Formats: sequence, C-alpha cells, structure tokens
Amino acid sequence: MALRRKIDHRHTIYIEPNFPRRVKQKSVYRYRAHLGVGGNIGDVRRRMNHLWFYLQRLSLLEVIQSGVILRNPPFGYTQQGDFENTVMEIATSLQPRALLRLIWRIEKRFGRRRSFANAPRTLDLDILFFEKRSIKTKELVIPHPHWHERVSVTIPLGSLARKGARRYYENLDI
Repeated sequence: MALRRKIDHRHTIYIEPNFPRRVKQKSVYRYRAHLGVGGNIGDVRRRMNHLWFYLQRLSLLEVIQSGVILRNPPFGYTQQGDFENTVMEIATSLQPRALLRLIWRIEKRFGRRRSFANAPRTLDLDILFFEKRSIKTKELVIPHPHWHERVSVTIPLGSLARKGARRYYENLDI
C-alpha cells in the first residue's frame, strides 16, 4: 500500500516499496546516469513498479536508487490527466546515445506511442544527467533542458540520497 502526502492542491507525493529505494552503492558498470520516469495513461505507479523489476533483470544497466513518486499537473499540452513522475539513478557501461536507444525500446515495450509533443503517454523515460557530461545533438540534450524548473524532476531528485544525486548536478555549468 502506498503512503500519500499532499503538498498542495496540485501536487501529491507517493511512497511505494520501490520508490524511494536504494539498492547498492558500488557497481561494476562504468557510468552513472539519472533518468526521469513518468506517465499519465493507465495505472502509472503499477507500471513504474513493473519497470523497476524489468530494469533489475537487464544486463546492460542496474538500478542504484529511485526517488519518491510525484503526482503533478501536465505542462505544454494541458488538456490531459495529471502525470506521475520519479527519478532513477542507474549505472551502465553504455554511452549516452546507446542508452537513449535502449530507453526508446523500453518505452515501446511498455506501450508508448509517439503522436505529438507533450501527448499523453504510458511511459516517458528521459536521460536527465549522464555523469557530468554536456551533450547537445538533434536527438539528445544532456543535462535535460529545464530540469531545474520542473517540480516533476526536482522533488523526486531531491528525495534521492544526497551524496548520490548531488554530485552529478551540483557542479553543472547551466
């Protein structure tokens, strides 16, 4: 059963068995990255728990920790239901573009259909940070643009263990 705490009339925090959760500190993988996880179609919190176990079985990465789940209103296209968002820290040896391709396959596996910008979705995965790298290409921008302006990122990110999350975004040149 999830614990729920209302922040205000538009935002609610949920605590589930896997959100927040810290799994391990040391990893055999080379890089650390933070992923934004969200969705607003169907039972999103249940899907996030399925995603947790799915990622645990992958050999290309491992989940280090996750943050709380935040229910918040949509932005951009606002004629849709509220989103539920969290952040996961992962370890991987994949380079950023390879990780992006893996993320797209995972989204598709979980029923994501891309119709238009900011459309409702079953699962949305974004690379927020990848080590301390800055990347700007047509398909990938790291750190994720405007992450620091979105409570859908800052609240779950702030719930991660301080040492794990802060070392990646404190010294970014943004």
